[in-house]
Amino acid sequence: MGIRITSWNVNGIRNPFGYQPWREKRTFEAMFDILEADVVVMQETKIQRKDLQDDMVLVPGWDVYFSLPRHKKGYAGVAIYTRNSVCAPIRAEEGITGVLCPPNSSTKFRDLPPEQQIGGYPAPGQLAGLVDEMTLDSEGRCVILEFPAFVLIGTYSPANRDESRDDFRLGYLEALDVRIRNLIAMGKRVVLTGDLNVIRASIDTANIFERLRKEGITVEDFFSAPSRRLFNQLVFEGDVLGERDENREKPVLWDLGRLFHPKREGMFTCWDTKKNTRPANFGSRIDYVLCSDDMKDWFSDSNIQEGLMGSDHCPVFATLKDVVNIDGKEVHLRDIMNPPGMFKDGVRLRDWTVKDLLPMSAKLIPEFDRRRSIKDMFFKKPAASKSTLGPVVESSAGPSEEPAKVESPLKAESTEVPASQPESEASAPSPSKARSSSLKRTPSGVASTARPQKKTKATLTKEPSTKGQSSLMGFFKPKATASSSSSTETKEDSKTVGGFDGISDIEAPIEPNDTPEPGGPGTVFDPIQNKESWSKLLGKRTMPKCEHGEDCISLVTKKAGVNRGRAFFICPRPLGPSGEKEKGTEWRCGTFIWSSDWNGSQNG
Repeated sequence: MGIRITSWNVNGIRNPFGYQPWREKRTFEAMFDILEADVVVMQETKIQRKDLQDDMVLVPGWDVYFSLPRHKKGYAGVAIYTRNSVCAPIRAEEGITGVLCPPNSSTKFRDLPPEQQIGGYPAPGQLAGLVDEMTLDSEGRCVILEFPAFVLIGTYSPANRDESRDDFRLGYLEALDVRIRNLIAMGKRVVLTGDLNVIRASIDTANIFERLRKEGITVEDFFSAPSRRLFNQLVFEGDVLGERDENREKPVLWDLGRLFHPKREGMFTCWDTKKNTRPANFGSRIDYVLCSDDMKDWFSDSNIQEGLMGSDHCPVFATLKDVVNIDGKEVHLRDIMNPPGMFKDGVRLRDWTVKDLLPMSAKLIPEFDRRRSIKDMFFKKPAASKSTLGPVVESSAGPSEEPAKVESPLKAESTEVPASQPESEASAPSPSKARSSSLKRTPSGVASTARPQKKTKATLTKEPSTKGQSSLMGFFKPKATASSSSSTETKEDSKTVGGFDGISDIEAPIEPNDTPEPGGPGTVFDPIQNKESWSKLLGKRTMPKCEHGEDCISLVTKKAGVNRGRAFFICPRPLGPSGEKEKGTEWRCGTFIWSSDWNGSQNG
């Protein structure tokens, strides 16, 4: 089978669960099985420490290491998951420069005893000093794991957004280059993977020549930009114009995607989702798996998985052979992908245990330490209700049962989860709380000795409230006069009852003897006429047609200028391979209409 390393910029750690095939089970364990991966390197997790949840950390059979941004919310972030049955690192670090500290320690990684270091840290004078080292490692962009076989660097390199970040971007790539070269100089093998946000060559982006011509930039100038020049000096077979830079005289990494597919066109890993360019494959290749020269023969395959949706990037992977050659000897890969004594000749000698956890493991974070996963908590127990509120606990439960702790296995959280978790990820309230809140909303004036005291669930959820929000239909119907007779009470039960969300649940015809509210204007409103008026106001707007005869889609201008915030209509189809609007083809046509210019009767 080999060992597969998969890298994926997920654009939010939960983002893939909104797409097939991930939405079926919505667990990371199922996701990794579909990816058929043994090591998963995620970029752009876009979470902070307080956002970590049980299902992210306590994945059965997996360990995980996070690098999270120190200050910015919903930004960057890297995670590496490792399958315990296949591999286990012997050291783990966060950051590329070594200036950060291990958990519960004030000693920097670079200042640890040699036997605890991964090594290769930039020495004084090796970096240009464009950006402070602590600043470079404050955004959660790198996790480094060391196995006996090699050092794995999972990274999310800064994107080229605007000129204000040029120094940071170049400073980070420089630190990455120096660290890799130092590790290789120490005699260690290196695998670098992640979203590097760099295009290697013209074959790695769509329609580059036409795009550069429109911008008035030559291809030579484009690939001579500092970030691309640095990257091409790092990899074998990189095109470097002119003399190579000092201390970068030799390349040290192989681009495994190109090693197995040297001339494949359209091998893109990232697309512009706002322009919907993925269907026509108008994108770029900026996600890589690279390895040092002394282990390029260890790999049996490397490719992209462009058919897997869930992000604006697709997964990329490289597969290691089961048996590799080291100094002329055949070695089982599992022997050197785990701590000594765990495997011998590819056969497991002892099982992985919590004693094998490294200080960087997220499972040792206080909120998750010595905890079981949600799956384990429900193991060998009756299947719970599929309701999002969890199973209903009857009042006849024994004294040993605790209804407040019974939760749905899909969304349940342990009582030890910190209160700082975001509300969007919190588990649903227990049924007992839902009942008490319903009773509190019961108006005191509706109680009657004639009414039975026992209330069903339906009665609780649809009981009228004098202070609750009225239903929409209430605005179109005359209000009935209040009466203290029991017949009025019965009639109230047959009226329209608004639920807690303001939506009418029951609709009954208006009684002919209902009279307008005393003191009103005395005007009789026609409910049919009012309904038609509201339908015109709230009804679906007629959309213009594009050149294909299809309904246009509406977008809003975000570009700075006089038109910022204006809505407009364009063709709903994706851009074609040219990346431009096309006439007379199956791709996006040139239809463009300002929303303010559309009166609903024009022809697109």
